[in-house]
Amino acid sequence: MISQDKLNRINELARKSKQEGLSLKEQKEQKELRQEYLDNVRSSFRNQLNSVKVVDEEGTDVTPEKLKKEKAQRGLH
Repeated sequence: MISQDKLNRINELARKSKQEGLSLKEQKEQKELRQEYLDNVRSSFRNQLNSVKVVDEEGTDVTPEKLKKEKAQRGLH
């Protein structure tokens, strides 16, 4: 998970960007922080998705094959 300090810095840079603009160094920092944030969100989403099991009304496992294969590759049966 990304730290609260980094989230605060992302927001600070976004505000500054709208109000007065960013220096090249700040633009680079903003890009790196945003990428780290996105990587973290994607990883969390993948982990959450890998814990999903889809079951129909009759109790039959109807989890998509692609998701089953992903779980098997990660050893998450």
